[in-house]
Amino acid sequence: MRIVQGIDQLGSLAAGSVLSVGNFDGMHIGHRHLVKLMRDLAMPIGAQVVLVTFDPHPLTVIRPSIAPPLLTPLAKKQEMMAQAGVDVLVVLPPTKEVLGLTAEAFWEILRDQARISHLVEGRSFTFGRGRKGNVQRLMEWSAGTQVTLHVVDPVEVELLNMEVAPVSSSVVRWLLIHGRVREAAKALGRAYQLWGTVEKGHQRGRQLGFPTANLKCVDQLIPADGVYAGNCLVDGHSYQAAISIGTMPTFGEYPRQVEAHLLDFQGDIYGREVVLELVDWVRDQMKFPSVDLLRARMNKDLQWMRFSASSKQ
Repeated sequence: MRIVQGIDQLGSLAAGSVLSVGNFDGMHIGHRHLVKLMRDLAMPIGAQVVLVTFDPHPLTVIRPSIAPPLLTPLAKKQEMMAQAGVDVLVVLPPTKEVLGLTAEAFWEILRDQARISHLVEGRSFTFGRGRKGNVQRLMEWSAGTQVTLHVVDPVEVELLNMEVAPVSSSVVRWLLIHGRVREAAKALGRAYQLWGTVEKGHQRGRQLGFPTANLKCVDQLIPADGVYAGNCLVDGHSYQAAISIGTMPTFGEYPRQVEAHLLDFQGDIYGREVVLELVDWVRDQMKFPSVDLLRARMNKDLQWMRFSASSKQ
């Protein structure tokens, strides 16, 4: 996949490209469905599949206080896009020049400079200054031009309570901040992952007999406080892991942190980059009356995780 930066690069695209504009955070099953449709449109005419995205999110400039936390860092999102079959990614920095473009001016760039053949967007797509551009306007502007507009309905997923929800990055974020990682995995098409570097912590886990890897995560949504069953990926190897997110309430109030106890693992991974996969919710974080009761509960948690993993094999 070729990656280019800046709105001026839209004019360098091969004529007739199949293009979509969006944030594509998480590259969930809805995004991959959209890319598959784009590939189906591109293959018969020998066109390229092009995604256009902002980095960072425009709200980090316009209204930083409400900018959504990232599901996937840009580098990982790029990997997922390439795996999905994207040919070109155009990354737009949220500059005043770009954010100041009217919806019609942005459309004219796609039509006249990018010279695209197909534009593929979700039904709720908005764009341009003040987000005044929408699918209805695109229908009007594209009529009678060389650009065919395709409006894609959201992919739906059935949640554990039997409700059906349209998949979106916002829905995935909501599920994660409520600890509902199994349902988030259904929407993402994979377990939610945290990327980071292992750093030294307070050594509380080691003192309890459960050494943990403390993960320093940057610019990524951290799910709700709690204990999770999951996996830790180290150098391409996957180890079952008990993952704790919280403030270690039994020992006082500490800054929020992400810790993972790797089952059946021996070794030193300080300073190493690892990936945590959050597979299932186990329990809330809680303050125990004594360290012994905490240790007993941790043993019980690990027994449940081993049993649950073996029953799924």
